[in-house]
Amino acid sequence: MRKIAAITAAALTLGTTAQAANIVEIAAGDERFSTLVAAVSAAGLAETLSGPGPFTVYAPLNDAFDALPAGTVETLLKPENKGDLTNVLLYHVDDRKLTAEGIPAGSNYFKPVLASERLCITKGASGVSIADGTGETANVVVANIMADNGVIHVIDKVLLPGTRPACH
Repeated sequence: MRKIAAITAAALTLGTTAQAANIVEIAAGDERFSTLVAAVSAAGLAETLSGPGPFTVYAPLNDAFDALPAGTVETLLKPENKGDLTNVLLYHVDDRKLTAEGIPAGSNYFKPVLASERLCITKGASGVSIADGTGETANVVVANIMADNGVIHVIDKVLLPGTRPACH
């Protein structure tokens, strides 16, 4: 009888264990991403990025959004600019779970969800950096925040589409 009680207690404990948070829940719970969360909501992408994935999100900090030219964020958040905002955000998402360890050494092109664009991700002794369509580079400042539907890499710059970055 004790054995059955122990098995039942173990099963109940496993059934009530909290599920890991998804990418949107993690970002929403961290003040450093409040601008990103507002943008994801305005673009209507919260439900998608809460879905099963897998996703890799290169998540700009609030400071990265603040570094954009004055008025850029406010302009992108306007309803009439939803398409542009969506494109910028999808440039930050890969449809695979790509941990820092899974990024090959050297410089390689990666295809974000915004399929018409490419990122150049470089992994070296000093860490991981990402060149965007403007030719500017973001640095991964925190890697591998694991979510139940993927992984978040925190970056210090907003990635912007444009021309294909030089990569090799």
